[in-house]
Amino acid sequence: MHWRMIEPPPAPAYVVVLDPGDEAVAELSGFARKQDLEAAQVTAIGGFERAVVGWFDREVQDYRHIPVAGQCEVLSLIGDIAAAADGPQLHLHAVLGLPDGSTRGGHLLEGQVWPTLEVVIREAPAHLRKTIRPDVGLPLIDLTRPGEAPAPQ
Repeated sequence: MHWRMIEPPPAPAYVVVLDPGDEAVAELSGFARKQDLEAAQVTAIGGFERAVVGWFDREVQDYRHIPVAGQCEVLSLIGDIAAAADGPQLHLHAVLGLPDGSTRGGHLLEGQVWPTLEVVIREAPAHLRKTIRPDVGLPLIDLTRPGEAPAPQ
């Protein structure tokens, strides 16, 4: 993985280029921790030699794994990074192009990079925090301010 800051603070932007064999979610999570990112937008293009996307099953409150075996193009990868109880948390969605022109998409759970993944991370000059929503079973961005009661659901 290589990276460069392309816009300075207070709202820096980074370009992160992942190398063949890098596992995208792990590398980007590590980058977010090292940079202490608390609010950022993520976009990327590139390719994977294999991947796993997920579809959130609300009945069981967990992701159904959808494996993508073999080379695929990352046609679109978008998401965010927000602070969570255990540090920065990624929430990434991907659309992957297959050799026959069909696609697979969902929450990116794993992606083994090949030949590259070119990622742009734009930090916001704000702090976002994810909190577990028991009614949904997922950590979601909480827009309430510190000391303020959560908004009614």
